[in-house]
Amino acid sequence: MVVSANRLELLQIADAVAREKSIDRQIVVDAMQDAIAKAARSRYGAETDVHAEINTKTGELRLARHLQVVDLVENPAIEITVDEAKRHNPAAQAGDVIADPLPPFDFGRIAAQSAKQVIVQKVREAERDRQYDEYKDRIGEIVNGAVKRVEYGNVFVDLGRGEAIIRRDEMIPRETFKVGDRARAYVYDVRREPRGPQIFLSRTHPQFMAKLFGQEVPEIYDGIVEVKAVARDPGSRAKIAVISRDSSIDPVGACVGMRGSRVQAVVGELQGEKIDIIPWSPDVATFVVNALQPAEVAKVVLDEEADKIEVVVPDEQLSLAIGRRGQNVRLASQLTGWDIDILTEAEESERRQKEFVQRTDLFMNALNVDETVGQLLASEGFRNVEEVAYVDLSELASIEGFDEDTAGEIQSRAQEHLAAVEAEFDEKRRALGVEDALREVEGVTTSMMVALGENDVKSVEDLAGCATDDLVGWTERKDGETTRHAGYLDGFDLSRQEAEAIIMAARIHAGWIEAPAEEPEAEADEAAEA
Repeated sequence: MVVSANRLELLQIADAVAREKSIDRQIVVDAMQDAIAKAARSRYGAETDVHAEINTKTGELRLARHLQVVDLVENPAIEITVDEAKRHNPAAQAGDVIADPLPPFDFGRIAAQSAKQVIVQKVREAERDRQYDEYKDRIGEIVNGAVKRVEYGNVFVDLGRGEAIIRRDEMIPRETFKVGDRARAYVYDVRREPRGPQIFLSRTHPQFMAKLFGQEVPEIYDGIVEVKAVARDPGSRAKIAVISRDSSIDPVGACVGMRGSRVQAVVGELQGEKIDIIPWSPDVATFVVNALQPAEVAKVVLDEEADKIEVVVPDEQLSLAIGRRGQNVRLASQLTGWDIDILTEAEESERRQKEFVQRTDLFMNALNVDETVGQLLASEGFRNVEEVAYVDLSELASIEGFDEDTAGEIQSRAQEHLAAVEAEFDEKRRALGVEDALREVEGVTTSMMVALGENDVKSVEDLAGCATDDLVGWTERKDGETTRHAGYLDGFDLSRQEAEAIIMAARIHAGWIEAPAEEPEAEADEAAEA
């Protein structure tokens, strides 16, 4: 016999391993065949193409070497002539493969050990493939398992049909697990790894808390209440924004439960993490006000272009709005996706007064007027000289204390000031070597040409090669901190859409792309009438 085990024992071993590892029986049988073939090659020669075949019904084992039928033999270990092949099979032709039966042999200790290693390796690979295929579509779910071992702070969890890991940085601070404890966690990643676990769990992921609420709150499970956003400071505090699709159901009340039973169940799983449940609103200002609870908000100023929002709170509410070590405002910022600046009413009043004084001084210096006139223009909402120069004359004349002659004189001075500034900027851009052609790009002003020249953008081609972020800057969020990177045209109150339009105009002017074809209005009108 080829192996010491009888025929039925081979099949029984295959069945037992397949059941234990939850893999297909045929995979185990294939692994046995590969292992026996490898052991046989140690007997018949490493170059010999030995194949083993186990009958899955009877357990009978057959060994054979495969030989390539060729006209001229160069390697007798793997090739055979056509004439010799016809003795085995009269229909054999060059290019065919002949299976030459091999006699049985007894495994030596080294060959048996080598065969065992092959089987173990194949079975392990099959088990890992099964785990990956089973869990790859379960990312975003919560799983339960028993703690198998703890190594260097990393917790290995037995899920029954797989092993997962909760890394130390994915654990809630000051949380400990012992072998045998039950662990519940969120599947945030499943990936193929040559060694070690492939299923990665987290107890700090924001969606872990959202999924826990889904298990505790039937309205969330049924889709009546939706979790719109989550922000967590694991083990300390969290905020969750919810909305109801049924006006008769209060989303916050549904998540809190009778006497807080539902939210307390989640708090207990998260090691006492305090949770603020907030009603979500499509209106950004309202949502930000809700997110800053329990602090009261007096006023909100939204800057959509900079993705920034200013919140004014009463003086006594400042510490509550910011929170301990900035926790409350940081979580509110993560929850809403907006940068939040918090000011007290006193700070905001001081800033407004400072802006008023700055505008007054601007008008006094630029228009050569006294303080009273400067204050009148600033109080009427004029922010710069351009607005004074190009506003309708009647609007200036309607200011108390002004008449048409005064308004005309002020507007004339404003236009003269702008002309002088324009000439100064034109001289600067010439000194910087900025080409005249850049002025022809739609949207580019002389002051912009100076700013571009200072950033080494001196030709239409240079501008055409810029990206939108180069002109208006960009915001980068990392580890909860936001960093603002300045653009070449910072301070020009330029939106991203306007920056994109300037770059596209430069590319058309440079001949890089063609201008989009526009349909004549007459043809469009005829088509509409038809």
